[in-house]
Amino acid sequence: MNERKLVLYHTNDIHSHFERMPRIAEALDRLRGRHDRADTITIDCGDHMDRMRPETEGSVGLANIAVLNETGYDLVVPGNNEGLTFTPDQLKNAYASRNGYAVVCGNLLDETTGQPPQWMERYRIIDRGGLRVGVIGLTAYFPDFYTLLGWRVLEPYETVSRLAAQLRPLVHVLVVVSHLGLSHDKAMAERIDGIDVIIGSHTHHLLEQPLRIGNTYIAAAGAHGRYVGELEFRYEPETGALRLARGTCWNTDDFPPSSRIEAMIRDEAAASRARLEPSVAELERPLGIRPEGDSELGNLLASGLRRWTGAELGVVNAGQILQSLEAGPVSRLRLLEICPSPINPCLVRLRGSELRQALEEALLNEFVDKPIKGFGFRGKTLGTLCLSGVRVEYVPEDEPYRKIRSIRINGEPLEPDRQYAVGTIDMFTFGIGYVSLSRGETVRYHLPEFIRDVLESQLRDAAEIRQSADPAWIEVRP
Repeated sequence: MNERKLVLYHTNDIHSHFERMPRIAEALDRLRGRHDRADTITIDCGDHMDRMRPETEGSVGLANIAVLNETGYDLVVPGNNEGLTFTPDQLKNAYASRNGYAVVCGNLLDETTGQPPQWMERYRIIDRGGLRVGVIGLTAYFPDFYTLLGWRVLEPYETVSRLAAQLRPLVHVLVVVSHLGLSHDKAMAERIDGIDVIIGSHTHHLLEQPLRIGNTYIAAAGAHGRYVGELEFRYEPETGALRLARGTCWNTDDFPPSSRIEAMIRDEAAASRARLEPSVAELERPLGIRPEGDSELGNLLASGLRRWTGAELGVVNAGQILQSLEAGPVSRLRLLEICPSPINPCLVRLRGSELRQALEEALLNEFVDKPIKGFGFRGKTLGTLCLSGVRVEYVPEDEPYRKIRSIRINGEPLEPDRQYAVGTIDMFTFGIGYVSLSRGETVRYHLPEFIRDVLESQLRDAAEIRQSADPAWIEVRP
């Protein structure tokens, strides 16, 4: 029986950790060198780009594409960090410089045409010496956000069921590259026939050995470039059977960095930083940020969110801003350093009672010091709430959830049952941090702007800067 060999290499959720990319490239070069190159396929499963890094921000993703080109990928799937933090035109421009590999996503379409853009395919059939491998890509399902950028994102289970049925008769091996998360990967393996392999991402899970559910293998390689995944299969043409001969994740610390990729990244980083260095504002005095209380920079951002969204009041957590600003020129590079999260403004409607709960929690250390990960947040801890249009009088020594004596919204007492239009951030709508802020109605997300764009606009407004010195939190005696 003439068995055929197929080796799949995979990376995922690198999130612009450029410091890991030279080791990834060297690992892939050495691992692929153990096989006939015609037997291998190299895949990135999405979130290679992250706009918290100056290399990515300053190049609008082109630095990532340059590294992907030199590393030798055959196929990439856009994750939510590609699809939701770049506009379609920015992605078109970035992927136009790719070196021959396919961009594959079955559930992301141009809203106007109902088709994938020219630079993206629903699936790809790769021929490896007569062994036909079908690859379907899927990205995370965030319809409210994708619609605002001009995309139509399709429900992934229905999409993969339809495409799997279409491709199964045409290929020997069917692979789904999933930027959905491990629970969805398991559900697809259980519910959808015909999938041989699911290579996963999005939830940053590491499967040092692949899982097997029914006839489907599930693999994933962690996050941030710490691992490269390898799946070595044997395919029996006479029976159509696919057997896993080896499945592992290689720690990239065990490989030296590629000097070629290191030199490329140095050049890309210098060029990107140069693009971000011109001044966008000039400060007459420093503006501070404190995680535990009133601060001018936090109040300035809260006011900006209020104005940007046309709200009655503004609310943002202090942890979104990582450092204070010095007097003098402010560049986009500096704004990226102090406010790296690719988080969007949004307008929500919240009852007064929901606002009050969040404000009480903002006085508690368990919330101020709470570590937060994911959902766009690139800071460390949640921090208190910075406010605009709100004045809170409180007694620090009183019991939790009973510290506040009064809350006034634009000079009027807070009404518990009234709905207020609140300018805030998308992170809160996911139930992260101050959970009561997710219980209202989301009116509108603002894309593609990030909160650092809001802050940049605010820093050019002298009146807003002066007003940011007015305290929102007032300590009173018992």
